[in-house]
Amino acid sequence: MNITDVKVVKRESNQLRGFATIIIDDSFVVKNIKIIQGKNGLFIAMPSYKLKNGEYKDVAHPLNTETRTQLEELILAKYNEEFSEGENEQHEQISEHSSRFDNEEDEED
Repeated sequence: MNITDVKVVKRESNQLRGFATIIIDDSFVVKNIKIIQGKNGLFIAMPSYKLKNGEYKDVAHPLNTETRTQLEELILAKYNEEFSEGENEQHEQISEHSSRFDNEEDEED
C-alpha cells in the first residue's frame, strides 16, 4: 500500500485539531480522518458513524498496527508541516517588525 497524497485542514473544537484526507495508490480516497489532541499528543481517528445505541463504528480502518502507525506518522507530519510553518512565518514577521522598531529607536538617540 502506498499513500500517494495527504491533505489536512485545520478545524479546532475542543480536542479536535483538524481533518485529513488520504489517497492510496492514486486510486482510493479516505476522507474525514480526525486529528485529535490527546493527553499524550496528537493522534488520528478513522472516519466513523454513530449507531442508534450511541456507539461509533469505523467506516474504514487499518487492519494492523504497522499500517495504522504509517498512516498516523504521514498525517501528523503533514499537519505539523502545514501549520507549524504558518505559525513560524507569523512569528518571523512579528520579530522583523520588532527589529525595525528597535532600530528606529536607536537612530533617534
